[in-house]
Amino acid sequence: MRHRIAVVGSGPAGLAFTRVLHRHGHPAAVLERDPGPDARPLGGTLDLHEGLGQLALDKAGLLAEFQELSRPEGQAMRILDTDGTVLRDWRPRPDDRANPEIDRGQLRDLLLGPLDIQWGQGVTQVVPGARDGVRVHFADGRQETFDLVVGADGAWSRVRPAVSSVTPHYTGVTSVETSLDDVDTRHPDLARLIGDGSVAVYGVNRSLVAQRNSGGHVKVYTKFRAPLDWHAGLDLADVEAVRSSLLTLFDGWAAPVLDLLRHGTAFVHRPLYVLPVSHSWTHVPGVTLLGDAAHLMPPLGVGANLALLEGAELAESIATGPEDLDEAVRAFEVRMWARAGRWAKITTAGLERLVSPDPAEALALFDQVQPS
Repeated sequence: MRHRIAVVGSGPAGLAFTRVLHRHGHPAAVLERDPGPDARPLGGTLDLHEGLGQLALDKAGLLAEFQELSRPEGQAMRILDTDGTVLRDWRPRPDDRANPEIDRGQLRDLLLGPLDIQWGQGVTQVVPGARDGVRVHFADGRQETFDLVVGADGAWSRVRPAVSSVTPHYTGVTSVETSLDDVDTRHPDLARLIGDGSVAVYGVNRSLVAQRNSGGHVKVYTKFRAPLDWHAGLDLADVEAVRSSLLTLFDGWAAPVLDLLRHGTAFVHRPLYVLPVSHSWTHVPGVTLLGDAAHLMPPLGVGANLALLEGAELAESIATGPEDLDEAVRAFEVRMWARAGRWAKITTAGLERLVSPDPAEALALFDQVQPS
């Protein structure tokens, strides 16, 4: 049986789905709007959980390769007060592989493997209900039909309107990120501050987290509560102007913490959007969603894990489940909604505590998740 299946988006969800389907001998067309694999930065590092992301890679036959690439030591977490006092300094055991880190680029390359991605294929609209299948409209004016279209195209999905009229809403929290390269050589004091994993500082309605990636690269994430137009009058392309604005926002924090911003090479503005906690939709034959397209939630280390597992599970359902394609997809959606709803509640509450008027809430949350 060969269904015509299209996957829109080549992020973790889309690639996990396609890779597991490929392992079972079923082809799928991966439609990606980017012109190539290196068209844009892929972001920082991901911690893949044993029962989520690692389970997905196991289903894809990639767990052993992941374990060779991943960094178990990257699970380490140090928390400082705004004056630089060390409040927590947790380090994993040498054999702890519960949530090892891997760079997004390494994960993407691992999943790509033998897959043939159709780069530069921007999808503008997906229309179900056509007599010959689900019709996909492309940016260049072409149209093509498929038996199943899987929307794995992220927060601002072009596939989502085919099943749901809901759009993401702003959380009230904005993130501005920067990065440092060759930190061990160029900024050894900051390398020691960060350690093998991450260092986090929580203040009133704001936070700063620096996270080590591979190759001496460090990502620095600031989060703060602000109106969506907080940057009115600020040129976000002006690196020095953004740096100055952030240093003012975090004024009074310990000098080594502020050095993470002073040495940042560029700044990226990312207001945090989410979908409703219990987002679901009335099943539409021939179309479904995965990952952020289905359940965009605060970025607290779960989204990519869910995306990977959902992709792997949907592929398995199609490859080994009932002959009726629609029946397999419908049953999968019910399972996905229940699990994603639970995690959306957890991450929404977590964001409230991590960017809170009371910084003690963030420390208490850490102690619940990872007792000191």
